[in-house]
Amino acid sequence: MGLCETFRRLGRFAAALLLLISLLGFGPGAAQAYDNPDLLPDHPTPVIDLAKALSDGQRASLETTLNAFEASSGWKLRVLSQYDRTPGLAVKEFWGLDERSLVLVADPRGGNLLNFNVGDALFALMPRTFWVELQTRYGNQYYVREHGEDGSIVDALSAVQGCLERGGCQVVPGLPQEQWLLTFCTSLLGGLIVGFAAYPRKEGHTVEWAWVLLLSPLWGILFIVFGLGPVVTRTSDWLPISRNCLGFLAAALAAYLIAQQTVGRSRLSDQGSGDT
Repeated sequence: MGLCETFRRLGRFAAALLLLISLLGFGPGAAQAYDNPDLLPDHPTPVIDLAKALSDGQRASLETTLNAFEASSGWKLRVLSQYDRTPGLAVKEFWGLDERSLVLVADPRGGNLLNFNVGDALFALMPRTFWVELQTRYGNQYYVREHGEDGSIVDALSAVQGCLERGGCQVVPGLPQEQWLLTFCTSLLGGLIVGFAAYPRKEGHTVEWAWVLLLSPLWGILFIVFGLGPVVTRTSDWLPISRNCLGFLAAALAAYLIAQQTVGRSRLSDQGSGDT
């Protein structure tokens, strides 16, 4: 019992010590940064660049663009870059944020540079999946490494402005090269499935349509949903669509010929062994 009582006293002492430290203000500095109006500029501006992600010229140009866009459309687009210091909740009153406001927060300390504080009116035009895709496309480490933090910020805002001007978007406009390659690969895979399904399994048959139809859910998802869907919803350019269609047809033809040739050899070999 004496040992248990000693542990209880030590636990109460440690809890009291932690409470005293927090009251004296010796806790982690990050907790003090949630509402720090001292970091706000002394003049109205849509851009607060504490992390110095933008050059002076870029910041001035972005301020002009965002102010003009707000005057013409009524949408408030704001930028906050931060690193070890942040004004936190103080920006809400400083910018007068409401349901028609968007705050792009650029913070390189996480795995992704970009975060978005989105007003409810924006969600009505662009769903949550749009903002997730916007973050992963322009805020990932590879994009930041290639285009810089300033490029990620400017490109993400340009995509949002373009969608607001056209009345909203379900997906982020534009088709990056790596995303097109993924759709092209799924188109090829869908074509391979069609080709292997269509090769004749019986004498006198040219195409096994029954097998093609039987496997249509599989190759249809690969080619139509994952091969063409992301392309037609993000760009009106016919070139990637044509490439995916040609890749699908070429893969189907190649798989058909390979399967047909393999089956033909197998039949010849069976006939030879039977004659022997």
